[in-house]
Formats: sequence, C-alpha cells, structure tokens
Amino acid sequence: MIKVTKKINDVMKRDKKVMFTTTREHYPFVVAKASGDYAYDIAGNRFIDFTSFISVYNFGLNGNAAIRKAAKDQIDKLMHAAFLDYHSELPVKFAENLLTMFPKGFGRVFLSNSGTEANEDAIKLARLFTKKSYIIGFYNAFHGRSLGSLGITATKLVHREHYGPFPNVAHSIYPNPYRSQFNSQTPDELALACIDHLENVILAKEYSPKEVAAIFVEPIQGEGGYIVPPKIFMKELRRIATENNIVLVSDEVQAGYMRTGKFLAMDNFGVTADIYTMAKAIGGGLPLAATIARSSFGDTPSGSHAGTFGGNLVSVAAANASLNYLKKNKRSLEHLVKEKGKYIMKRLNKLKDDYEIVGDVRGLGLMLAAEFVKNKDTKAHAPKERDAIIEECFNNGLLLLPTGTSAIRIIPPITMSKENIEKGMDVFEEAVRKVNAK
Repeated sequence: MIKVTKKINDVMKRDKKVMFTTTREHYPFVVAKASGDYAYDIAGNRFIDFTSFISVYNFGLNGNAAIRKAAKDQIDKLMHAAFLDYHSELPVKFAENLLTMFPKGFGRVFLSNSGTEANEDAIKLARLFTKKSYIIGFYNAFHGRSLGSLGITATKLVHREHYGPFPNVAHSIYPNPYRSQFNSQTPDELALACIDHLENVILAKEYSPKEVAAIFVEPIQGEGGYIVPPKIFMKELRRIATENNIVLVSDEVQAGYMRTGKFLAMDNFGVTADIYTMAKAIGGGLPLAATIARSSFGDTPSGSHAGTFGGNLVSVAAANASLNYLKKNKRSLEHLVKEKGKYIMKRLNKLKDDYEIVGDVRGLGLMLAAEFVKNKDTKAHAPKERDAIIEECFNNGLLLLPTGTSAIRIIPPITMSKENIEKGMDVFEEAVRKVNAK
C-alpha cells in the first residue's frame, strides 16, 4: 500500500500556491525519479507505470542509456544553437534520419517544441500551400491548447471556455462505434454516415471546399477517449481531401512513434496524409516536435515562420539516438507491441465480460482503453467509478491516467517486461472488482 507522506502533501500545497492549475488532480504523486518500468516518488514509493508519462517514454521511463548519453554528450558541446537563424548539422542530420521513416515524397521538416506547436505549424503550412483559410476538425478531437490548435480541439468545454472566438474552424463528427452518433447498424455504416455529414452538411452548407485549407484528424482520438474509427472513415477522408485540394493532416502526437505498432498510426488505415505532426515520444523525454510535409508543397518564405528553440541541440541529440534505436529494433518493437497489446486486450475483454461497469474496451497496439459505465444497457458514463479505479490502482502501486469522459488509458512503455504488465493488470483487475462491487 502506497504511503502518502507529509513531504508529499507539502509539495502539493506549495504547487497549488504558486503554479497555475493544470490537470494534476488524479492522485498525490510527486515524482522523484524513474527508470525502465518504474517511477518513484519523493517518499520512495515505487510504481509500475501504465502511462509512459503521457506516451512520452515509449522505450522505458527516462529513456534508455543511449538516449541519455547522447543528451549528456551534447550538453558539453553546445545546448542551444539558434537553429532557426544559424545553420547546424545535427538538426539537419536528424531531419534526414526522420524522413527515412516516411512514405516517398515527404521531404520537408519543421522542428518545434511540443504537439500544440507542431499543429500550429501545420495550420500555417496548410494555409500557405493552398492559399485557403478554413480548417475542418472533429468533435472529441484534441490538438493542443494554444489558440490555433485549440480552435480545432473539441474534447472538453473547459479547454475552450473564455478563450474564443475561434474563427475559420468547423467541427464534424468522428465515428465512435461504441456510442454510434447515427444509430447505425455497423461501424462501417456509422463511418459513412459521418462522411455524409461532412460532405453534405459541413462542406455543402457551412464552408465551401474551395475555401478549406486542411482537415485535421487523429488516427485514434487521444484525449477524446482512445476512439478507433473504422478504416473506411480514413479512406473517405483521403478521398474528400484529394478531390477538393484539401490538405489532410494526421496528428500523430500521441498515437505515432510505434505506439500502435507502426511508426505512423495512420498506416493502420492504409492511408497517407499530406502533413504529419509528431511530438511526445519523438524527443526521447526532451521537448521536441516535428511537422513533416510532402516535398511537392515547396518551401516557406524566409522569415515567415520560425521559433527560438526549434531544433534545440540537446533535444535533437536525444531524438536522433531514440530514432536510431527504433530503426535498429523496429521489427522486435513491432512484435512487442503486437504481443503485449494482444495480452492486455485479452485481459480487458475478460473484465468487460465479468463486470457491469466495464462498458467497452478498445485500441490498437499498446494504445488501449477501457470505458466505464453505470450499466451496460444505458451506457451512462461513470466518471466517479473511473476515478475511484485510478485512485485504487495508485494506492497499490500502479500509475494510470484517464481519457475521455469515463475511460482509462493503458499505455505502458513498449519495452515494459511481460512480468510487470501482468502485475499491473492484476492490480487493475482487482481495482475494477472492488469498485464494481460497491
């Protein structure tokens, strides 16, 4: 049982006094260090981590030894090179390395610091390349919290309240097979109903396709609840974009970088986007993001877009080491994601069969979630029960994070041992059993 000490409570009180509130509200975790499968708090409590620190540490907490060594070595040479004003070889080398992971025809990279910045970059690039203004996003999407990306985000009211208006953005409906928005009989029928809404409502009555620069989509909706759409949905988005000279942007910030078993999550749907955005895991634990576009779009005018810390040398050194590790071990990583994901999904499906409060389980690879409900018939959301399960798991040494209205995401490091995955799932199952019995 985890012991919450006075020191932990004191840090949390100090945090509330001096820091703007973010989302640190799930449990009293004050991290001190982490390595591999485990995180440790300042009281010495040890936790199995099923969060990868929000899908950042895909290859183990605090990165692996090669990632850390690359960052340390670069610190002793030069940390910041003003890459947007001066030339430096390391970011160029990383961009060349990164582009080898993309389909033929991708040849331009912009480096920034976070997922929201990567999406801001994509907004600007899409408008520049098409000379059009409007953006299409989806309900339940999350693309960031800075104003441009926030305009496309539509997950929770708290994200947007008091920050608008958000001009030039329309939201369409992203198919949720568990909560079918059109009462469709099959997932594919639902997907096609959503496409019909996009084509015959949004693009027919609200924004002309002649004025739409981009469609932004997450291959799997992250903060919206780990919603996996039918393949036909992405294929139809690709068709609409191609027919109307609209840029299709794939937000891979959470779902990319091997999390689903593929480097690009969009590849699971047999679709190639026009611009990809990446962050989180790409930096190996340090702040880094990338916006990757087709070469055919051309370049940006000098001075039209830049940023002080984009291409920071320490972050890029860590990212390059991480990418080299990924490329060297790609086949084994694909196998690990597939086998571990299959094991976790088997456990989750058993929970769904055994407990009334487990309404749905879903995901791809090691990007998985369980959604909790009051009962299976009404599918009424159960956020209190969800939060109680997260707290119970924390008290027994397992870190979890929520997603959507009443779901829990399960995103352990890809490299986590099978033993610790089993232990973590045992803790999770016991927490579900206890909360279900109340």
